[in-house]
Amino acid sequence: MCDEHTAADNDAFLGDGAISRRQFAALGGAAGLALLLPAPANAAPIKGRDVTVKTPDGTADAYFVAPATGKHPAVLMWPDIMGLRPAFRQMADRLAQSGYAVLVVNQFYRSTKAPFLAPGESYDQPEVRAKIMPFTKALNPAGTVRDATAFVAFLDAQPQVDRKRGMASSGYCMGGPMVMRTAAANPGRIKAGATFHGGGLVGTEADSPDKLIPRMKASYLIAIAENDDQRAPSDKDTLRADFAAAKLPAEIDVYAGTKHGWCPPDSRVYDAAQADKAWGRMLTLFGRTL
Repeated sequence: MCDEHTAADNDAFLGDGAISRRQFAALGGAAGLALLLPAPANAAPIKGRDVTVKTPDGTADAYFVAPATGKHPAVLMWPDIMGLRPAFRQMADRLAQSGYAVLVVNQFYRSTKAPFLAPGESYDQPEVRAKIMPFTKALNPAGTVRDATAFVAFLDAQPQVDRKRGMASSGYCMGGPMVMRTAAANPGRIKAGATFHGGGLVGTEADSPDKLIPRMKASYLIAIAENDDQRAPSDKDTLRADFAAAKLPAEIDVYAGTKHGWCPPDSRVYDAAQADKAWGRMLTLFGRTL
C-alpha cells in the first residue's frame, strides 16, 4: 500500500546491500531509464505529445503517445503516488511500441502540474511525503470517477484510437483503485484492467474498489508485492472470491521477493525481472481482451 508502513519496510530492506540513494538519483535521468526499459520486439515507431484534458474539476495535464500510423486500442494509465514523471512517460512509450494508444495522466492536477519531484526524490523520504500528502487531500472516489470518464472520452476522441476495440486501464500503487473505479464507471469501454502493487483495493466502505467488481465488464491482472501481501494476506483471497462471484476472469498473484513499488524503473525497489514478468502478463491480457 502507499503508506508510511510500507515505505518503512522498503527503507529497511534498502539499508542492506540494495540500491543506494546516490545510485537511485543517477537512474532518475532519461539515460538511466532508457537502459532499464528495453523496447519490445518489432517495436512500432511512435509519436508522443503533452496534452491537456478538460474535466468537470479543471484541466488535467497528461502525456499521450501512440504508434505513428493507424488506429489502436487505448490504454488509460494511472501513475503511482509520485505522479506523472519521466519513468511513466517511458512506460507509456514502451506500451505504445507494442501497439497501443496510451494516455498517462497527472492525477494531482487539482493541486500541481507534473512532474513535481526532482530526480532522486522518493515517497519513502519524509520530506517528499510531506510535499505529496496535501495533494492527496483533493482526491476522492467521486472525483476519480469524473476524471476517468473525461479521460476515456478524450481517448475516444483521438484519431489514433480504434473505438471498435475495447479499452484498458493500468495503475500503480494508488493508481490501482483508480483502475477499478474507471472500469466500474465505464463498463461499456473498459475491457481489461491491470494493477501493480495497488494500495487499498479491498476495504469496508460501500464504494471500496472490491465492492465495485459487480459493475465491471473487464478481465483483470492484479500483481501484488510480497511485502504488501504480508501486511494484508487476506486481500488476494477476497479479490479472487469477488471476481469469481462476478464471473470475471482475474489473474491475481503475489510476485515473490518484491517490495511495494517494484514496477516503475525509477523506484528504489525496482525489480527488473519481476517487473518484466508483470509487464508480459499485462501484454498477454491486453492482447486477449482488446
